[in-house]
Amino acid sequence: QVQLVESGGGLAQPGGSLRLSCAASRSGLSANVMAWYRQAPGLQRELVASINSIGITNYAHSVKGRFTISRDNAKNTVYLQMNSLKPEDTAVYYCDAIFWGDPSHYGGQGTQVTVSS
Repeated sequence: QVQLVESGGGLAQPGGSLRLSCAASRSGLSANVMAWYRQAPGLQRELVASINSIGITNYAHSVKGRFTISRDNAKNTVYLQMNSLKPEDTAVYYCDAIFWGDPSHYGGQGTQVTVSS
């Protein structure tokens, strides 16, 4: 059974910061690629950032320089530090994981991030 548990969403003011966490668990397997996606109302889900098992990262152009993705391999946990938040960052953020030996994507339930004054 695969479980991804996200935390850390909430309300922030423009220019503020939030940190998201996602703990992935799957018996006997560790995560290979972990990522964060987001979906705003009326828009398609988009990739925000990803990180593989050796720390290579990839960011959407819109968040480069503001967001930082990191992970703790021992805990199968991925983080998203979001700084200099903008109202357009408002969305539901979803954690995503691909485990070694399984090409499927597994997602979390999502956490709401709202940026507003």
